[in-house]
Amino acid sequence: MPGPSPGLCRALLGLWAALGLGFLGLSAVAQEPFWADLQPRVALVERGGSLWLNCSTNCPRPERGGLETSLRRNGTQRGLRWLARQLVDIREPETQPVCFFRCARRTLQARGLIRTFQRPDRVELVPLPAWQPVGENFTLSCRVPGAGPRGSLTLTLLRGAQELIRRSFAGEPPRARGAILTATVLARREDHGANFSCRAELDLRPHGLGLFANSSAPRQLRTFALSPDPPRLAAPRLLEVGSERPVSCALDELFPVSEAGVYLALGDQRLSPNITFEGDALMATATATASAEQEGASQLVCNVTLGGESRETRENVTVYSFPAPVLTLSEPTIPEGKVVTVTCTPGARVLVTLDGIPAVIPGQPAQLQLNATEDDDRRSFFCDATLKVDGETLSKNESAELRVLYAPRLDDSDCPRSWTWPEGPEQTLRCDARGNPAPSVHCARSDGGAVLALGLLGPVTRALAGTYRCTAANNQGEAVKDVTLTVEYAPALDSVGCPEHITWLEGTEVSLSCVAHGVPPPRVSCVHSGKARVLEGLLRVVREYAGTYRCEATNARGSAAKNVAVTVEYGPSFEELSCPSNWTWVEGSGQLFSCEVDGKPEPRVECIGSGGTSDGLLLPLAPPDPSPSVPSISNELAPGIYICNATNRHGSMVKTVAVSTESPPQMDESTCPSHQTWLEGAEAAALACAARGRPSPQVSCSREGVPRPQRLRVSREDAGTYRCLATNTHGTDARTVTVGVEYRPVVAELAASPPGGVRPGGNFTLTCRAEAWPPAQISWRAPPGAPNIGLSSNNSTLSVAGAMGSHGGEYECAATNAHGRHARRITVRVAGPWLWVAVGGAAGGAALLAAGAGLAFYVQSTACKKGEYNVQEAESSGEAVCLNGAGGGAGGSAGAAEGGTEAAGTAEAQAGGEVFAIQLTSA
Repeated sequence: MPGPSPGLCRALLGLWAALGLGFLGLSAVAQEPFWADLQPRVALVERGGSLWLNCSTNCPRPERGGLETSLRRNGTQRGLRWLARQLVDIREPETQPVCFFRCARRTLQARGLIRTFQRPDRVELVPLPAWQPVGENFTLSCRVPGAGPRGSLTLTLLRGAQELIRRSFAGEPPRARGAILTATVLARREDHGANFSCRAELDLRPHGLGLFANSSAPRQLRTFALSPDPPRLAAPRLLEVGSERPVSCALDELFPVSEAGVYLALGDQRLSPNITFEGDALMATATATASAEQEGASQLVCNVTLGGESRETRENVTVYSFPAPVLTLSEPTIPEGKVVTVTCTPGARVLVTLDGIPAVIPGQPAQLQLNATEDDDRRSFFCDATLKVDGETLSKNESAELRVLYAPRLDDSDCPRSWTWPEGPEQTLRCDARGNPAPSVHCARSDGGAVLALGLLGPVTRALAGTYRCTAANNQGEAVKDVTLTVEYAPALDSVGCPEHITWLEGTEVSLSCVAHGVPPPRVSCVHSGKARVLEGLLRVVREYAGTYRCEATNARGSAAKNVAVTVEYGPSFEELSCPSNWTWVEGSGQLFSCEVDGKPEPRVECIGSGGTSDGLLLPLAPPDPSPSVPSISNELAPGIYICNATNRHGSMVKTVAVSTESPPQMDESTCPSHQTWLEGAEAAALACAARGRPSPQVSCSREGVPRPQRLRVSREDAGTYRCLATNTHGTDARTVTVGVEYRPVVAELAASPPGGVRPGGNFTLTCRAEAWPPAQISWRAPPGAPNIGLSSNNSTLSVAGAMGSHGGEYECAATNAHGRHARRITVRVAGPWLWVAVGGAAGGAALLAAGAGLAFYVQSTACKKGEYNVQEAESSGEAVCLNGAGGGAGGSAGAAEGGTEAAGTAEAQAGGEVFAIQLTSA
């Protein structure tokens, strides 16, 4: 008999080694020394807080013990081997209490560490300057007194929400408290009005506490930029007493320009400027008014202040007094032929000139005399005054007008003897007379008729034509003149002389004439529109004379035109194109028979059936001008022969019409079902679709989207939506057909979970997935006597909880629908422990050794007699597996699936080899 295998021997040696190590561990514990312990060993307490310390030992009977610390105590509790003490008002940054016990002539000690922390309750940002120049640096300084430990502090300087600088004080000594952070910042324009603040964070989260944060009150920074140039001051060099003159002061490169202050003054008089801004530029405008007390040299001052700095400009202004000269007439209004005196009086130091004649010396008046005539009426006299101020000559002037009284004059230029006006447009009728005072003019007919409204804008009418006597009068005399008014007007064509409508009868003799009214008398001509034919004299009427004629009357003042419609009447007549002899009516079109008959006036047409099914029936006719309200042929029309009769007041005519009927294609559910079903594998055939109609329609069907390939048998890919189209000469009809393809069931997947071996008491699940249309019904066949089997709602999943040996065996999943059945099988094996090994000392080890020897003998002699023996990592996994020589299957697997189709009532099964499973499970 062969000996034990090397692998089994190695496993037993490892077991003995583990037992020996366990005995050694128990001996080491028995020799461990005594100790003292302090809890908590390391503590972090808020400054001023309290803490309980627990001092203990494992010495069975300590002689004495205690807790040494410099902190204040509030209470103590004791036991045989422990001591608890409360420490209060802890303020020292760091202290080390010592726990000690005396045991077996030895001193046992445990040293602890207590540190305090203080929240950043005070965060202070040093005040900022009132105004900070743009482009210069300023200092931000943040203080957090007392907060700590400093090594857990982080300070951040912020501009609004933007971090400028962030510093962590990690690495500082544990006893260090408080912190200062300083930064130099360059002032910018965008910093104006910005809030700066400091945020302090004490991060004690690594010590099991939280993050304590606080921020300083924000401080607002005001920045400014002031141009080094002085303001630009615009002011008059000379300023007259009592006058108002504008002054302005401007300065660029200011920021913020709205914060700038402006001081504007004339001497001691402060002005009230109106200040406007444009970008970074400032403009201050004001009105300067000088008083008599300010006469002489003065100064205009402009001062611009921003951010505590200022820029100033001064300008010299001379204030002077210059009264205007006084111009007088001895008589402003004087009758023709009398003498008038004109005088110009100046102020002091002022030289005057009257109508180009200067005074003798400054300050003296200038004077002249004249004999008034008609030409002096409305004559203007001018007095110019000059004054020299600060090297500059100033001037002022005055004027006066002389009025001379004289009798009226009626000149041909102002009141012509002959007037010719066109009628219609508004005119201002004028007959002006000269005279002072202004004369009144009256024009009336000598017979006491119409009066002309002179000087007023009004329409000119024919009634105003005639001869008028115009009289002009004022308090100095009177003037008389006769005038003639001629009113011309364009031609007019009225209905009496030229009627709008004329009716002629074909074959009769007539003439076309139009009479027009107008001054001067107009010439009239009538032309046939579009044919350039002029009708003159006596004419024999033919149909070609019908139409519209353009009659136009012309004279010197314009022209008038009028359309004259000439109608030529005649008896009715049929034309094949407008009333066909053969007509086909299409069913459902609602079409009416169109039979248009030529004739004036329009003939009345009626078509009546003659013989057959149409005998005595009236054929509906389409009106000449169809409208939505005209009825249509809704259902049926009797075919046959119809007699059409056309009549008007000049005669009648008859025509025979043959009527036939046809219809457009039509498909419905009865001729082309909207849902059709095919069976996979059946012989391919066309869709069952037909259509009604005359002539017989052609029907064609095609699949929407991807075209259907040509096949001999039906495939699942043939399923989809098809569009069938029926066509004949009268139109088309379409119908959508949905084709479904049904097929036999196939079990596509049969799987076990878990995929490995199933132990007794374990759970497993079998999943079955089938492909079929219509959907298949799932059924299972389990090993006989297998209890506690659960199925899902659709039977697709079989589950077992607490597997037993009776659950092992073959399971079958079958899928069934109207077209067949298909089944697959899977084998489930339940493998359990063969041996439990308990180790309990030397006697147990000997028993284990004997059992191992027996196990080795059994494996080699019995368990593996049918196959090859293979140990798979027996030292670690505790499993040994035997496989048969033919490779029939692996031990520990859940099973192997097998299946076959049973469409014809037969089942296929796959033969499997024998499998033996051996499993060692450690306790």
